[in-house]
Amino acid sequence: MVKDPTIQIAIVEDDPAVAEMLEQMLLGEGYLVRLCPTAAALRATLEREQVDVILLDLSLPDGNGLQLAAQVRATASIPIIMLSGKGSEIDRIVGLEVGADDYIVKPFSVREVAARIRAVMRRGRLVEPAHAPAVHKGYKFAGWILDVDLRRLYNPGSKHVALTVNEFDLLLSIVSASGRILTRNQLLEMTRRDSNDDVFDRTVDVLILRLRRKIEANPQVPQFIVTERGIGYRFSPSVERFGLE
Repeated sequence: MVKDPTIQIAIVEDDPAVAEMLEQMLLGEGYLVRLCPTAAALRATLEREQVDVILLDLSLPDGNGLQLAAQVRATASIPIIMLSGKGSEIDRIVGLEVGADDYIVKPFSVREVAARIRAVMRRGRLVEPAHAPAVHKGYKFAGWILDVDLRRLYNPGSKHVALTVNEFDLLLSIVSASGRILTRNQLLEMTRRDSNDDVFDRTVDVLILRLRRKIEANPQVPQFIVTERGIGYRFSPSVERFGLE
């Protein structure tokens, strides 16, 4: 049972049977639940309420789930778990490209959904502090600060740059190994946190692309996350560690 009953999960699903099944399961786990049968309903909910995790079906009566995920990710770092009847690798890659944290293929078990929710919650921070706190433990590079305790990234102007759970995990892995070349397989293993994680080789490439869009001055000519052709990736800037044993 979830100990914090203030955690709210939005179920964006237009199939009443699936929505009800998920609702009953989540209520049984101790979560608050908000049913959103349409994209418009989710947007309205996000405007007036705190949502901590979004379960998002890809087929909605008033929009495309991928487009909706991209819109949410443009303004918030709320964990998004996509629900889809399509399970091909390309579908999962597209989901990751628009900012999803996880991807579950229908039909699924309620235990699987519950496990995936717990995984993204363990790896992410659900509550954003109102003001940037003093950073006591982390890494500095080229004016950027990576806060290990609060799992936050600040740009040289001290502005918080929102990262998804997977983006933060990958950035932390490659920054902490600054100067070393890491293969895709190494990065996959370094970012895998749960036995339920469904990772594959292209996942790293997608996350690297998303990170470059957020931290590189020119993502097409990256200066931070450098590709070592045929091998993997290397974090190029000089990195200062602080507060880390």
